[in-house]
Amino acid sequence: MVDFDRLARFYDYEYGQLDADVPMYLGFADRVGGPILELGCGTGRLVVALAAAGFHVTGVDVSRAMLDIARRKAQDAGVADQVHLVQASMEHIALHQPFHMALCALNSFMLLGDLEAQLRALRCWHRHLRPGGLLIIDLFPPHPARLAEEDGRLILQYVWEDVEEGLTILKHHVRRVDFAEQKVYVHYLYDEVAPDGTLRRTVAPFVMRYLGRFEMELLLEKAGYTVEAIYGSWELDPFESESDRMIFVAHRRGHE
Repeated sequence: MVDFDRLARFYDYEYGQLDADVPMYLGFADRVGGPILELGCGTGRLVVALAAAGFHVTGVDVSRAMLDIARRKAQDAGVADQVHLVQASMEHIALHQPFHMALCALNSFMLLGDLEAQLRALRCWHRHLRPGGLLIIDLFPPHPARLAEEDGRLILQYVWEDVEEGLTILKHHVRRVDFAEQKVYVHYLYDEVAPDGTLRRTVAPFVMRYLGRFEMELLLEKAGYTVEAIYGSWELDPFESESDRMIFVAHRRGHE
């Protein structure tokens, strides 16, 4: 089990202000209505944005620390009554209502470590969607050239200044690809540097299993979905060879 509690207090330095994908999810939510289910909701970035637009949203995440932050955000935004947060693995949820839409953003689906776990999760989510309900999964496309760059080098990714705490925070990452297993082994290293030069390092390792376009289509078909579209950006551009994203929009078939 990946210890995402280690990441929780750093997560919003990187993703807290990201909103480029919000209009896409709001557009699909306006189309099908709520309630909405987010798998791997993290610190509540999308949960709060969707709730602020008037939808009832259930967010699922394995990390209690992430959910604690999401809960505070919902309260601060005045949408706590529209948000339900559940600590659980994405592949083993058991909720007692049908959802009109489910989403899994920012590569979170790849945190399911093998083909069996990914298929198990898709079937689980299928049971939680009403017939015809939408499932949106946002992945990075596995460009061979880009994957080849992940060769185990230590790379400085970001530097943040935490004025309130008086700290400089540096994020490094190390990524190594196993092409035979379609896995990326990742280490995030967060260094908190105090004004006197004292350093505290937090290391967070995890594994991502990437998928190709047609592999993902076959998984969705096998799990009871019909793929409606594949997009290459949050602006819903067509998926092409050089697209930065690989976004699957599928709907739950019939009464399966």
